[in-house]
Amino acid sequence: MGKYLVLGASPNPLRHSNKVIKSLVRHNKMVVPVGFRSGTVSGIEIKTGFPPEENTENLLLYVGSRRQKDYYDYILKLHPKKIVFNPGTENPELMELAQKHNIECIEGCALVMINGGQL
Repeated sequence: MGKYLVLGASPNPLRHSNKVIKSLVRHNKMVVPVGFRSGTVSGIEIKTGFPPEENTENLLLYVGSRRQKDYYDYILKLHPKKIVFNPGTENPELMELAQKHNIECIEGCALVMINGGQL
């Protein structure tokens, strides 16, 4: 079973990244939250910076396009099979880069996809 890396994870329960982490935990998925600030969600520590992670299957993006450039190299080094660009994170430049590295790109709501069994 591959990992789900949530980039832009937040300890704030009102944020969608927080809700998706909780949903992944409920669905018994292996989740790695990476955010700008430390904290915990469902007992899982939010990592900061650019932590190395192997076997990242899905990268769920919750970082706005203006801040994404800082993460391009990190995302490409993780080489996930798939990146889900959640609403507000769409970025044609990153999508093109990812696709050149054989990473599937999906625009959609990860929370809906997880709860619907599509992710």
